[in-house]
Amino acid sequence: MPLSCEERIQSNDYLDLIIDYVVPETYVTMEGVDTCSIQVDEQYRIWYAERRALPPINITHYIYQFIPKLYGLMQESFDSINLTETGILRVQRPPLSLTGRGTVMAIIDTGIDYTEPVFQNPDGSTRILAIWDQTLRTGDYPQWSSPEGIPYGIEFKREDINRALRGEIPPLPTRDQNGHGTAMASVAAGSSLGGGLEFLGAAPNCDIVVVKLKEAKQYLRDYYLIRDGATAFQENDIMLGLKYVQSFNIPLVQPLVMCLGIGTNMGDHAGNSALDNYLNHTSARRGQAVVVCGGNEGNAAHHFSQLLMQSTYVEETPHENVEIRVGEGEKGFILEMWGSIPTLFEASVRSPGGEAIPKFQLGLGQSLTYSFVYEKTKITIDSVVVEQGSGDELITFRFDGPTPGVWNIGVSIVGRPYNAVFHMWLPITDFLTSDTYFLNSSPYTTLTEPSLSRNVLTTSTYDSSNTSFYVNSGRGYARDSAIKPDVAAPGVQVSTIRGTRTGSSMGAALTAGAVAQFMEWAVVEGNARLAEGKEVKNYFIRGAEREQYLVYPNREWGYGRMNINGTFEELAGI
Repeated sequence: MPLSCEERIQSNDYLDLIIDYVVPETYVTMEGVDTCSIQVDEQYRIWYAERRALPPINITHYIYQFIPKLYGLMQESFDSINLTETGILRVQRPPLSLTGRGTVMAIIDTGIDYTEPVFQNPDGSTRILAIWDQTLRTGDYPQWSSPEGIPYGIEFKREDINRALRGEIPPLPTRDQNGHGTAMASVAAGSSLGGGLEFLGAAPNCDIVVVKLKEAKQYLRDYYLIRDGATAFQENDIMLGLKYVQSFNIPLVQPLVMCLGIGTNMGDHAGNSALDNYLNHTSARRGQAVVVCGGNEGNAAHHFSQLLMQSTYVEETPHENVEIRVGEGEKGFILEMWGSIPTLFEASVRSPGGEAIPKFQLGLGQSLTYSFVYEKTKITIDSVVVEQGSGDELITFRFDGPTPGVWNIGVSIVGRPYNAVFHMWLPITDFLTSDTYFLNSSPYTTLTEPSLSRNVLTTSTYDSSNTSFYVNSGRGYARDSAIKPDVAAPGVQVSTIRGTRTGSSMGAALTAGAVAQFMEWAVVEGNARLAEGKEVKNYFIRGAEREQYLVYPNREWGYGRMNINGTFEELAGI
């Protein structure tokens, strides 16, 4: 009996691809290959096909953007200081009295604990409009169904949640075992507990929509060599989560704020991934805005960059030795190297024991795999001379079972050094097994994707207790020098319903709540009914709090500290 589309989507035996063009049905249903697909929008379609009938995953066999990237949670570990620092508390009070009423907050993350009182109205009914749990299967719960047009997971609507809260039906099978999504939702949209237990989110009267992302398939975890136990989500599932929540936006009436507290070091760091492009289109729609955290990779030593220049006096090819210290027990990783046009780059690799892969330059459709004689490491190198999303050169180094110690990658150029800048990124900290890093790293250009998407509101992180920049926060700019982050938000020891948490995702949640306040003023109250994400971003930039001794924009603070009260003061001409 053939598998249903839901079973194909959930099965590790089926490949997921993000296709960025209109695919004829005759191609989608390839003869001899079991497939199904979901249309995301007018540009993107997610395609699922039997892996055994297709080549193995790598950028030699597939276009780089077609392979889903994996995203991790941006966290590391009740006080109203953060609400006060950002102007949120002042805007909640008269005369503005903005609490997110009439807006919808979308959290796309690890799910939500729907039983928490902070997500309920005073009468005990839920403020959650719907939960789409991508991890559940309708075959296991035939009384529930998937969202319309998306044939996997289970959707629980407000009436289902209320019936479960009243005890009329058994508890719903959706859970947030991690707690990250629940914490973010409480910061962005939690309401007062009352009864002496004080808690207050930024937009306590907004409605809430939640997507619980399913964990990445094992074949992708194996390809990217993600450490066991790390939480990892697929790019295509995030895109479909965004598609789902947009059905709750009613232009000119009910605005939608989408919050992403996830990130990855995969991608060109210039906003050209499939998810970046989709977020750009999403943020340009009326009544919608997207807030994305900038990640916690600023102090991880996972970024290296260099400009290779020809010496005036020495006739030799510009060269750079990049040293990577690999920790004990490292499972492996994929390192991405991005080189700017029009320069072509070549590379060599030397192991800690002295074995070397000689200098190589890969052409179209070529791949190199090298197994060392004296070490148990296997390195696979793939190259794309013109990566379609960015137009730049991409070389990937897949280290499988790397020997602990210092590895050396020699990088040089082919021909004259025209704009010979290259960048390298290791995976985010949570994807690595051990302490693996560049010995001569750069803390800049460390914002995680998809925070480099142009139209989203991107936040870096600071500590509101002393107004110091958070040492682990991602820093700008984008690889193409585009200005990111947009603003900085508090993200250290932020009060949540799951205790205090630190990380850029908490700053994004606070900012998303402030955006819901602004959307209430703009759309619900009719002051700017056609507001959209790019416009909202610029309002927040104008209202940001800036220090006289700093030059703005800058790589840490963007255009300043997020302050929604400052935004309204700008609007009022104060």
